[in-house]
Amino acid sequence: MAAGGQLPLRREPAASTAEEVQEIYRWFDLVIAVLLVFLFMALYHIYTMLTVGDWDFWTDWKDNRWWITLTPFLEMPMPAAALYIFWSRFRLPIAGTLLAVSLVLATWLNRYVNMHGWAYFPLNFVWPATLIPCGIVLDCTLALTQSYLLTGIVGGFAWGIIFYLANWPLITPFLQPTDLHGVMASLADLQGYHYIRTGTPEYLRIINRGTLRTFGQEPVYLSLALAGFASVLTYGIGLFIGWAFTKTQFAWFKRV
Repeated sequence: MAAGGQLPLRREPAASTAEEVQEIYRWFDLVIAVLLVFLFMALYHIYTMLTVGDWDFWTDWKDNRWWITLTPFLEMPMPAAALYIFWSRFRLPIAGTLLAVSLVLATWLNRYVNMHGWAYFPLNFVWPATLIPCGIVLDCTLALTQSYLLTGIVGGFAWGIIFYLANWPLITPFLQPTDLHGVMASLADLQGYHYIRTGTPEYLRIINRGTLRTFGQEPVYLSLALAGFASVLTYGIGLFIGWAFTKTQFAWFKRV
């Protein structure tokens, strides 16, 4: 008997059956998955803004030299690091696709709210590139080979090439030639002339002008090869980062 003649309150357990325990774990996993998606969206988007930057921002900067070379291999380290963590600890070949989808969602949210809703740029001038086909190929290569090395060589090289193929239908309408006061320019260049951004010199030049002309006056093939080989190298860097992160974090959990 408690003081005052009252019986003590009896606490009921939160889950009394195995089915209820499994249901709690399912909801817990769902919450963790949603939080991870938002975390990947934030981290990958910040990383992209700091590395790729303007090369994937404006339509007139999406050229057939630097855009298709810099974007894929600079975007590779973070999916490669997540790939090692997800595969080594959970045997889930989903890191590439998960990171690519997270980046697309975060980038579209930023371009729609910030650049379109706040700065009034049209969406067909600030649309982001997509990495989803690249992530799917990277994950499928890992699932089929179950080898980090083969995934880096085959999947990493395909990552750099498929980026251009996946975004070609998006950029093609803006590469149509047009006449501007007697000067031939593309529709992307025409957009760059009419939508004022900043007065710094890098925004006042035609990105696609240059002396790199190979394989029949086309630099695309050389740019794709360079993007593929560079993606293989940055895949190795990302894989090492994922290995180091896994070792340090799981060692800390064991000490705790």
